[in-house]
Amino acid sequence: MGGLQPGRPYWYQFESLGAQSAVGQACTAPLATAMVSARFGFVSCSHWEAGYFSAYRHLAAERPDMVFFLGDYIYEMNVSPTNIQFPRRHATSDPMDLAGYRNRYAQYKTDPDLQALHACAPSVATWDDHEVQNDYAAQWSQDPNVPVDSFLRRRAAAYQAFYEHMPLRASSLPKGPDMRIYRNLDYGRLARFHVLDGRQYRSEQACIQANGSRRGYVAPSDCPDLSDPKRTMLGWEQEAWLDRSFAESPGQWNVIAQDLLVAPLEQRNLKTQALGHWTDGWDGYAATRERMLASLQRQQTRNPVFWGGDIHSFWTTDLHAEAGNPDSAVVATEFVGTSVTSGGPPFDAFNSILGLNPHVKFFDSRQRG
Repeated sequence: MGGLQPGRPYWYQFESLGAQSAVGQACTAPLATAMVSARFGFVSCSHWEAGYFSAYRHLAAERPDMVFFLGDYIYEMNVSPTNIQFPRRHATSDPMDLAGYRNRYAQYKTDPDLQALHACAPSVATWDDHEVQNDYAAQWSQDPNVPVDSFLRRRAAAYQAFYEHMPLRASSLPKGPDMRIYRNLDYGRLARFHVLDGRQYRSEQACIQANGSRRGYVAPSDCPDLSDPKRTMLGWEQEAWLDRSFAESPGQWNVIAQDLLVAPLEQRNLKTQALGHWTDGWDGYAATRERMLASLQRQQTRNPVFWGGDIHSFWTTDLHAEAGNPDSAVVATEFVGTSVTSGGPPFDAFNSILGLNPHVKFFDSRQRG
C-alpha cells in the first residue's frame, strides 16, 4: 500500500463474504528526518497448548507504537500426552503441508488477546524454528532420517503460510523454500531496526550427536565446530548486508531484533553435568557472533541494543568484544524477553551457573508473559 502520510494514525477494517473484522489502528513511521520518542514492545514463544495469551492483552493496553514478534509465533508441534493437563490443545496434528500450516495460523488467530494486540499497533515479524520445525537449520531437519528434499518441501509450505499470515513486505514473497525476511526499518532518526533471520541460512548445527540428531544440546567446550570460522549463523550474504546496515544507519539507537540469546553462556549438560555450550543458539556459531560485534565496533554504530527470545526467560547481558573476557570492551547491551506461554528452563540450575558468566546482569525463568 502506498500514499500513506508519515507519522500519523490510520484505522482499517477487513471485509470478506459479508463479514467484517474489528477496526484496527496503525501509526506510520515518522519522517526520516524526525527525532521523536516512541514505545516498542517485543514478544516471542507463544505455544497455544501451554497457556493463554494474556501477555498480548497486557501489552496492547500499554499502547505501544510498534510490536516486534521475535519468533515462535506458532508452534508446529503438539505436546505429547502426559499426566499434565494443558489448558487447550491444537486442533490438528503436526503440520507437514501448506494446508496444515494455514490451519495452525488460523487457530492462533482466533485468540482474542492476539487479535487485540494486532489491532492496537503495527507489527514487525521474524521467525525462529517452530514456524517450521523445532531446531531445524537451513535445509536440514532436526531428524537425520528426513531427506533434504523432503524437508525443503515442508519448509516451503511453512514459509508460504508465514507470508500469508504475517505483516511482511511484498519483496518477501517466497520462491519455493526461499524467502527473504531480513531487512532494516528506520523510525525517523530515533532508531534503525536491523531485523535478522537466524534460521534459513545457517550452517548445520555444531557437534552433531553420535546418533545423528541435530537437536540442540549442551556440547563440550572443546568441540571444534563451536568456534569454526567457516561456519555461519546468518549466511554470508546476510552478514555482509548487516555490516552495510550498521555502517549506513542514521539512527540514534540501533536495535538488532532477532530470535535468540546472543551472549555466550557456559552451562551444564543436565544429563552429564559437564560444562559446555548450547549448539542450536549463538554459542554454536561463535565466529558469526564475533564478526557481528566486530562490525559494530568497526562501523562505530551508535547505541547498539540486541533483542531476543527463544529461551523462555528474562536475560540482560553485556556483549563483550571478546567472548569470555569480561575485561574486554562492552560493545552492546542485550535484552531477552521471556515467553508468552512456553515453559522456562529450570531456575535453580541456571541460577547456579551465573557465577561462570559475569556478563549476565539479570536472569529469571520463573515468569511467563
